[in-house]
Amino acid sequence: MTALTARGLPGLPEVRPGGDLAALIATALAGERLRDGQVLAIAHKAVSKSEGAVVALKDVKPSTRAHELAAAAAAGASGERDPRAIQVVLDESQELLRAERGVLICRTRHGFVCANAGVDASNAGEPNTLILLPRDPDASARRIRAGLRELTGASVGVLVTDSFGRAWRHGQLDVAIGIAGMRPLDDWRGRTDSIGLKLKATWLAVADAAAAAADLARAKDSREPVVVLDGLERYVTDEDGPGAVELLRALEEDLFR
Repeated sequence: MTALTARGLPGLPEVRPGGDLAALIATALAGERLRDGQVLAIAHKAVSKSEGAVVALKDVKPSTRAHELAAAAAAGASGERDPRAIQVVLDESQELLRAERGVLICRTRHGFVCANAGVDASNAGEPNTLILLPRDPDASARRIRAGLRELTGASVGVLVTDSFGRAWRHGQLDVAIGIAGMRPLDDWRGRTDSIGLKLKATWLAVADAAAAAADLARAKDSREPVVVLDGLERYVTDEDGPGAVELLRALEEDLFR
């Protein structure tokens, strides 16, 4: 039996645009040595802040469509929404799939389907500020991984994570939106279970499971965006790998469009 442990990394300062996350993490380790095969799950807001993926509402001019969506939200049970914030969501969306009860379900330019295109105001660090998803989360994960390897000598997996809601179930959990050095999926199709039954649909989203486990070790107000996971060595790879793009279902496989 394999044990899995997840622990938040304390000591990381508020991340600013241009901040070197790999260097900040190496400093926060405070003498602790990273080991090959460990996985670091990093909340995307720390990554986004370091990359300057932040928007001040004062700089946003809402479109007619943003005003219309804000008015529709105000007329419903959800209450008033700032049309400037809605405009940022529209700017970050490849497609607006649904707008109802003040919730915008979007397909982002990355291909993620999520509420508000991942745009969020919580833990932004400044009032009237919104944090966007990283422009290329897989590239962000690869860059952080390379920096950690250079600074610590360890070959670790790196996940960039964000909280997503789930259709048909209440609550949110973290998923991997950027991956480097870890297999996103573990395919058991064609293998057999413990009684010899051939498995036809068992395809484990191990990177998402790791992201969700990391979220349990990190309170939303803990200001600990980095979680160190042990026990996932069998999924960590020498190569950066395909990234989180491998987790995205192709549009032609989307049964709900």
